[in-house]
Amino acid sequence: MVKELLLILIGSSLVNNVVLSQFLGLCPFLGVSKKTETAAGMGAAVIFVITLASAVAGAIYKFILDPLDVEYLQTIVFILVIAALVQFVEMFLKKFMPSLYNALGVYLPLITTNCAVLGVALTNVQKNYGIVTGIVNGFATAVGFTVSIVILAGLREKMEYNDIPESFKGMPIVLLTAGLMAIAFCGFSGLL
Repeated sequence: MVKELLLILIGSSLVNNVVLSQFLGLCPFLGVSKKTETAAGMGAAVIFVITLASAVAGAIYKFILDPLDVEYLQTIVFILVIAALVQFVEMFLKKFMPSLYNALGVYLPLITTNCAVLGVALTNVQKNYGIVTGIVNGFATAVGFTVSIVILAGLREKMEYNDIPESFKGMPIVLLTAGLMAIAFCGFSGLL
């Protein structure tokens, strides 16, 4: 069991990185990665939301949807769970970390519609993960998201001081950098 969880932990965070190999969650990945502090804050919020959403969605699926034979409602239920969790995170940050709340801006509510969060919940159901395995998968996926967004933010901060051709300034160089990161993360594919 521990070996399986370790494989899921490494696989979901590095080998099958949600952003760089599955291309889910690109909106906050590209939008919030201008500063390392903001990217780390977004990563922490995503870790919390995805991990908790994996636990709650797994429990709801196992104890309510599956026994009642209403699995077809899973997408709607999972979206509602994710929206409620994001509202909780938003209220918490607004009260206790207003500077991070202001820095994240519109991207914090976008966690609700972040396809990575819903993708993890649906992947857990499709792969028949139990609740604990689903939580580990959700946590690992969120850590992979955080690693990739923080790396991109660090690279973007360094690129501010570089001489970049005019046609590559702004989003073109960011997309090129993200593509190179995706290629680099392909190197982890031989890890497992």
